[in-house]
Amino acid sequence: MLKTRLITSLVLFLTIGAAYVYLPPLYWALLVLAVTSIAAWEWAGLSKFNKPFSFIYSGFVLLLGLFVILYTPQLMQIVIVWAVLASTIFWLLIVPFLLAFTPTINNRFIMAVLGLIVIIPFGLTMIALREINPLLLVVFAMTVWIADSAAYFAGKRFGKHKLASSISPGKTWEGVLGAFFAISIYASLLSYLAHQSYWFVLVFLGVMALSIMGDLFESMIKRQADVKDSSHLLPGHGGVLDRVDGLTSSLPLVMFLLTLPIYYNLYLYIKAVVFHA
Repeated sequence: MLKTRLITSLVLFLTIGAAYVYLPPLYWALLVLAVTSIAAWEWAGLSKFNKPFSFIYSGFVLLLGLFVILYTPQLMQIVIVWAVLASTIFWLLIVPFLLAFTPTINNRFIMAVLGLIVIIPFGLTMIALREINPLLLVVFAMTVWIADSAAYFAGKRFGKHKLASSISPGKTWEGVLGAFFAISIYASLLSYLAHQSYWFVLVFLGVMALSIMGDLFESMIKRQADVKDSSHLLPGHGGVLDRVDGLTSSLPLVMFLLTLPIYYNLYLYIKAVVFHA
């Protein structure tokens, strides 16, 4: 199993890495759209949608993405602003409540909306971060992958105390501690090389915490659906959602922090409109 997992990881690293380096922005955006459409299909399966509605659901994500990318690229920035805001509110305010009480969500409309909030901002930030600075996406994606790997191996070796046994019995506090140490070292090294304040490490630890939250949230949804993986597309890894769960929760927050002045100006505008109406 570990050998299969490592081979799949190597193939993904080489193919996605080559695409990231060599594809022009339009084709990178279309590749990300393909990934998000597959993720939407997997979410439909986890939500127990029937086959016709699953096609409609994933097709909606695909067609909406094609429309924005190909026909109305000028709207992309506006869509990103509102999608990132919705995602930030969702992960910081709603998901902690869902993880604390682990309600069973049987309403398919709610599941459909939750899927869009999880998947669409993830895809948009994968495109936007590369446009802002190609290194940004690499640095923060590496943060999630290092945290995930450190948590996995630390949990395997030292894990005794369950993190959330009712959601994901395999995750432990020892794994979280392993991720904490790994990301602290990684972020400190980056801060030193980039001549940044070591307070910057806190941002990376926040990304790590959100990636764990994304992992737990997907585990909660999979437990509700009574499945181990979101699909069997990636040997040794499960599905697309199993690979990007930590990114769906963390990348939109990174984008939110990077574009904070936009949200502050939006707040001032809304405040002015409300109080002068």
